[in-house]
Amino acid sequence: MKSLSMVGLAVSLALAAPLRAGAGEADVVRVTVTKEPGGTWRFDVTVRHADEGWTHYANKWQVLAPDGTVLGTRILYHPHVDEQPFTRSLSGVRIPPAITRVRVRAFDSKHGTGGKEAEVDLLR
Repeated sequence: MKSLSMVGLAVSLALAAPLRAGAGEADVVRVTVTKEPGGTWRFDVTVRHADEGWTHYANKWQVLAPDGTVLGTRILYHPHVDEQPFTRSLSGVRIPPAITRVRVRAFDSKHGTGGKEAEVDLLR
């Protein structure tokens, strides 16, 4: 296997549930993790949510340590009504060396969190 120091680790998750009636909660459906130079990490996260416009849309996702500590947050500043699912990135996430697995969760502006989450192993 190639070293992960410069290669992305794609984790396709079989979480692509069909869209529900109404917007419901935001689901994480895919995570790609890349170790960056300098020891930080880049997360490319795909979220599915039936955005209804400014009153109800997926508004952020987070990377969490196993104990629940937030390691990184990607704010989503606008609805993605016509772009589902959608992928956004966050670079420069610092993860302590002892952590080898993280959790990614998405939020929406009405329910907060509660949709499908993803767990990702970090190969160092």
